[in-house]
Amino acid sequence: MAAIDIGTNSTRLLVAERGDDGVPLRTVERMMRITRLGQGVDKTGSLAPEAIERTVAVLGEYRTVMDDLGVAAGQVRMTATSASRDAANRDVFFDAAEAAVGVRPELLSGDDEAEVSFRGATADLDPARGPFLVFDLGGGSTEFVYGTTGPDGSIGAGISIDIGCVRLTERFFATDPPAPEDLSAAISYTDTWLDDVQRAIPELGEAQTVIGLAGTVSTVAAVEQGLANYDRDAIHHFELTKEAAEDVFRTLATERRADRIHNPGLEEARADVIVGGCCALVAILRRLGIEQILCSEADILDGLALSLLG
Repeated sequence: MAAIDIGTNSTRLLVAERGDDGVPLRTVERMMRITRLGQGVDKTGSLAPEAIERTVAVLGEYRTVMDDLGVAAGQVRMTATSASRDAANRDVFFDAAEAAVGVRPELLSGDDEAEVSFRGATADLDPARGPFLVFDLGGGSTEFVYGTTGPDGSIGAGISIDIGCVRLTERFFATDPPAPEDLSAAISYTDTWLDDVQRAIPELGEAQTVIGLAGTVSTVAAVEQGLANYDRDAIHHFELTKEAAEDVFRTLATERRADRIHNPGLEEARADVIVGGCCALVAILRRLGIEQILCSEADILDGLALSLLG
């Protein structure tokens, strides 16, 4: 089975098969490409032709991978999230994506995205570590969801807010490195949105484990560890402290892009939006009083694949 997540900043593929020994899924292949589908969407309300072209080219590559691995017809879920939700011309992109993959993208609402991400992020965790608060810090939006797992588990409240690494970068940063006042503005803007999160999820303070998902969180964890090359095992379930996240933020935010790319753990294609992502991350940790998060490389892709198990 295969799952494709078409996000604002990246397009990702998971090919998996049914697991055993209590593990619901076994990964066959994971791939990620920075495609920046959400380029300019915050300002124009439309997907840029070059962004559509980049993303469709990657989808064609993924179709070849799925064919080579024998993914059966009807065993593919492809979803689109924040950038597509915001775009008036998303059907143009959806037509091209369907032609490339053979299935049409599903447009997930913010609530749907939060639920699927929660399922994926908590699938391999002991229910005793709950209740869980999961936040998925993407390119155009961030989803929060609170819940428990296990036989009596349930997803409680959730919310999606229009905060993400691409959106903040395009809206607030005009210099390299960003000016201090622009960094403060991006953090303050995020903080304002967090009023809605606290109203929507009054149980926030009851979470025993807080899980952070997506590229910004993974990158900050990788930079904190000084990983020369991507290492999923080193990032997955790494415990990232607020202090460490603040240190990484201060380092990356004060460097020009040309210097920033030399930090081990930072993928060059993410270097121009990571500071925006860090602004969102530190704002979340500060406002919600979170001292430590569990980084997870299992996320919406895993949730989508689990849904195909039936």
